[in-house]
Amino acid sequence: MTRATAVILALSVLALAVAHLVLPLDPMIALRRSDPATATLLLTQLRLPRTMLVLGYGAVLGTTGAALQAVFANPLASPDITGSSSGAALGAVLAGYWFGMTGPIALAACGGAGAIVALALLLTLAGRSAAGPSLLLAGLAISLAAGAATSLVLALAPSPFAFYDSFEWLMGSFVDRSLPQAAVALLPAAICCLLLLRRARALDLMALGEDVVASLGYRPRRIGIEIVALSGVAIGACVSVCGAIGFVGLIGPYAGRLMTRGHPGRALVPSGAIGGALLLLADLAVRFGPAGRTIPVGVLTTVAGTPLFVWMVIRMRTRVAA
Repeated sequence: MTRATAVILALSVLALAVAHLVLPLDPMIALRRSDPATATLLLTQLRLPRTMLVLGYGAVLGTTGAALQAVFANPLASPDITGSSSGAALGAVLAGYWFGMTGPIALAACGGAGAIVALALLLTLAGRSAAGPSLLLAGLAISLAAGAATSLVLALAPSPFAFYDSFEWLMGSFVDRSLPQAAVALLPAAICCLLLLRRARALDLMALGEDVVASLGYRPRRIGIEIVALSGVAIGACVSVCGAIGFVGLIGPYAGRLMTRGHPGRALVPSGAIGGALLLLADLAVRFGPAGRTIPVGVLTTVAGTPLFVWMVIRMRTRVAA
């Protein structure tokens, strides 16, 4: 990726973040004229946490998606397809509705644990460097099992309103999130992503094979475990606050690899930036949706990501057949 491309990407993300913070502009201007104090409160206590979460969560999905794809040597290994998002949701639901752990930190910890368990199970079932069909089937099985378990936990929860309360969250939502919630989700996620970036060179070398990585002093198995653990904690922290959002972790790394000519380690930063930009666009579209109707942002990302996913599966099948 050239320096000019990096600058354009950074400025584009910054412009989208500013637009997400201030739009729609007319109600904010009207409120500013009538009640400046309330307008400032609205901007800092409602819009700012939402923008921070949208940008941060998108960056986490892009970065962890690129890291997982490098570890599994498979372009289909996004957080949602590997089952880590579903595992994080299950962990957070269990903690909140069955164990009474309603604190943001406890929910984030349980969400991270659920994501790590899902990724560890994927490693066990499909193995590292799994072929496309094996990874797809194993990830699908884990996602379906975790989704069914989440539904069962909600159905049997002591609260009869558990399903209703958690619907928007399960589909991905940034509405009415506070600054403390943003901090609980983004601080551990940011630390994990920074640690992932420190392993960028190792991820680049892993594309050459485990023997090459080992000859240069790295331990491939240890790197794989570290990537899985760091990705699980980052995804779990965000899912516990905002719910599961699909396909951003697939689209972002795909575009990031194109920008870095296929280098998985170098793709981490652009994948995170593109993931943040995609989620900002999706949430802006939700904000300008029909009045009185709340469209979960995860629905839009799934609608946008499904055609790309289908195309990637067809392309991989064509390569195998050739």
